[in-house]
Amino acid sequence: MKRIELLSPAGDIERLKVTLLYGADAVYIGGEKYGLRANATNFTLDEIKEGCSFAHKLGKKVYLTLNIVFHNEDMEGVYDYISAVVDAGIDAFIVSDPFIISYIKNNHPNVEVHLSTQNSTTNYKTVEFFQKQGVDRVVLAREVSLEEMREIYNKTKIDLEVFIHGAMCTCFSGRCALSNYVTNRDANRGGCAQVCRFTFGVEGKKDFTFATKDNNLAAYIGNLIEAGVTSLKVEGRMRSLYYLATVIGTYREIIDRYYDSTLNDDILKVLEERLARVSNREVSTHYLLGEASAKDQYYTGRNEASNQDYLGQVISYDKSNKLVKIYERNYFIVGDTVELFTPKGDRLSFMVKKLYDEDMNLIDVARHPDNIYYIYLDTEVEIEEYSMIRLLHH
Repeated sequence: MKRIELLSPAGDIERLKVTLLYGADAVYIGGEKYGLRANATNFTLDEIKEGCSFAHKLGKKVYLTLNIVFHNEDMEGVYDYISAVVDAGIDAFIVSDPFIISYIKNNHPNVEVHLSTQNSTTNYKTVEFFQKQGVDRVVLAREVSLEEMREIYNKTKIDLEVFIHGAMCTCFSGRCALSNYVTNRDANRGGCAQVCRFTFGVEGKKDFTFATKDNNLAAYIGNLIEAGVTSLKVEGRMRSLYYLATVIGTYREIIDRYYDSTLNDDILKVLEERLARVSNREVSTHYLLGEASAKDQYYTGRNEASNQDYLGQVISYDKSNKLVKIYERNYFIVGDTVELFTPKGDRLSFMVKKLYDEDMNLIDVARHPDNIYYIYLDTEVEIEEYSMIRLLHH
């Protein structure tokens, strides 16, 4: 049986490398044109080439978003751009426009076309229609239930991609116009202002919000595999390296444990706690088990406290002097119990006994984010590039 794909976002070349090293089978990225994350760093053509080369050496794939709602002026230069990114090595386009789908299939038949969630696909008849247009995969709307996924797969046998983790749209997937009306930024052309997360004052009453809780389907990965889903997609091209490393690494473990029959309730509880600690919003399964309800949204305010667990990214490890060089992100002190985790899945917990600043002065506190510090650590664990350190919670 072919294993399900774990698909990760990547907002820049460093995120691409980190997420693939931490276990993603493929990444989806945006170029400098035609994608829906105009505020992300996004990829130049040279970076797309570099990212594809890096991924392909690992036996992994890169998908490029080309999923804006095209207006007349957006058509200028699109053919040349498509040719350029195909030459750069991408494996698939994520598209919503019917003409762009047909153009790619007719002119670049060796590159897959995935129907974007912007198309709001919720039924098997629509899937059958796009199959006839040559679409290789359908990214289902977030509003599709598990039973509906199973029926769609059974009737079409097409590759299905499903969002399993991250932010949800308050409006129906791919059909939001709030940003257009409130801020004059077109959400369907890459300019979403996330108006659904604004707080609105109501005279004489408590402030009103209608933001949606985040999506988290960690407990249902086995059900999605059994339903015939091809790809499990994580949202978040603008998320931090630590967030991506933690979320992708955790889902990698859930998937692998499902296949080798070592995933049980106790282990899943630990892994779900790991996911919870890296998030700053409450989570829900939303439409997976049926219709979403009021419990899946914040109606009267919300608390999104920033997580302080992430202490730093490892730059290097000097085995002779037993010093871990880190780029600090959050405050910590001598005596803290921390966990070092690596892209290969190794985890090492230890107490910080000796701490040095960049000039090798012995100190008690690392209090300045973005500074370089050294932690004494005697270990035989291979500490790779992009290993990270976080507070340990029991």
